[in-house]
Amino acid sequence: MPQGNPTYIPDDGLTTRARRNQPVLAVHTGDGKGKSTAAFGMALRAWNVGLDVAVFQFVKSAKWKVGEEAAFHQLGRLHDEQGIGGAVEWHKMGAGWSWTRQSRKAGSDLDHAVAAADGWAEIARRLAAQHHQFYVLDEFTYPLKWGWLDVDDVVEVLLARPGHQHVVITGRDAPPRLIEAADLVTEMTKVKHPMDVGRKGQQGIEW
Repeated sequence: MPQGNPTYIPDDGLTTRARRNQPVLAVHTGDGKGKSTAAFGMALRAWNVGLDVAVFQFVKSAKWKVGEEAAFHQLGRLHDEQGIGGAVEWHKMGAGWSWTRQSRKAGSDLDHAVAAADGWAEIARRLAAQHHQFYVLDEFTYPLKWGWLDVDDVVEVLLARPGHQHVVITGRDAPPRLIEAADLVTEMTKVKHPMDVGRKGQQGIEW
């Protein structure tokens, strides 16, 4: 798309303004670093224009943290107390979804699979109710890859979501069906990484 000029304009009867305001389903995949970072950057833009933001992290361990989590909690507080930006929610599978009866100390793949299904069921309910305007489903490709969730069912829900709800999904090995359904797909390709030469992850870079 050189100089912002589209290579193809669909004959869909929509005006340029209407086409610009369509909700986006984005996928950040690939082996390179930066998939979640890019998604959180998009969420920051969404927050800045007042969109209601919800992050759902599909990770096994409650101890797994990213720096953006603390920052977004502060942004959510800023919205609640001063009306600046948008509302923010942050949920982590490894900590036990807040809507389940009890938090799991998941140790087996079966436990993790059930927890992932609980999380996706809640997201599907929120999409149907148009509860948020911007969703980050972080590391969500893994429950799909491992067969914990049915890819076709997930794609059907995402494509049928009502209203104006953006969804960004991150993780390696995004399934072809999801890539086909998405409006925006970016593959992060690793060229070099400090860990390749034995350097450890460091605060402020990896988390």
